[in-house]
Amino acid sequence: MNTANVIQKQNLFQQGRCPECSGSEFVTDKETGEIACSQCGLVLQEKVLDQKPEWRAFTPEETRKKVRTGPPISLKRFDMGLSTTFRPYKDSYGRSLPMHARLKMTRLRKWNNRARVQSSAQRNLSQAMNELTRLSDKLHTPASVEENASLIYRKALDKGLIRGRSIKSIAAASLYAACRLESTPRSLKEVAEASTRRRKEISRGYRLLQQNLNIRMPVDDPAKYVSKIASRVRLDQTTENLAIRLLQKAKKIKEDVGKGPTGIAAAALYIAAIMNESKVTQRELAKAAGVTEVTVRNRYGGLNKSLDLGLK
Repeated sequence: MNTANVIQKQNLFQQGRCPECSGSEFVTDKETGEIACSQCGLVLQEKVLDQKPEWRAFTPEETRKKVRTGPPISLKRFDMGLSTTFRPYKDSYGRSLPMHARLKMTRLRKWNNRARVQSSAQRNLSQAMNELTRLSDKLHTPASVEENASLIYRKALDKGLIRGRSIKSIAAASLYAACRLESTPRSLKEVAEASTRRRKEISRGYRLLQQNLNIRMPVDDPAKYVSKIASRVRLDQTTENLAIRLLQKAKKIKEDVGKGPTGIAAAALYIAAIMNESKVTQRELAKAAGVTEVTVRNRYGGLNKSLDLGLK
């Protein structure tokens, strides 16, 4: 068999197809370490390594006791989780240390912490990662958003964008940018309220990151804010679904272009509440969406006219 045929068969196997019968169902034999096609029996791979540990555990406590590795590398930690950590009061078996050993371990731990953070860049990252963790916990953002925000901040630090600026404001801007990239509905106002910096300062940092790191932000979908706003004013699922359908119709005729996503989402919910005879006011929706009543009223008028709903 020539090299071209081997490469072609490998590519077919990587695509999830058998090179002989084009089948897509494979069987793995754990004893022999072979992967074979379930239809024609062709052995596609042999001597497959088992990546799982050799021990078995049936409870989380047993897993923690038997595991011999640390947590995976994470950008959320300033040292990416590669530094040495130890407990100053217990040994490797979990037994308490005597007093003289505790004092010694405490001194070693203090010097270990000092040695971990030596340069100004490491101190900067240490403060920024702590701030990102605090903001993520307060805003209840997914772990992927925090990881992406850490990556954005590291890129900004490498380019020297942090110099002369507040660490907390750039960290908040990085988290807001990550929320936009991950399509997580968190507004700039919410990020500013969770942070200790002003909204204007965070907005300036966000524009700085967007321009210097060449970040292309996706357009916010107003439909993603519907559920959050509806839960705050206690509207039912039927009203939410109707509001989403109204926003989809508005998107087709480009009625949502150039308008804030929270305002138009609140207006769609107001229209859906009127149609379903649900009691909610523009003031309540405006407060839940973080916009003014005038914004909700204007977006309501625009949707009513463009969708030809005939509401008063």
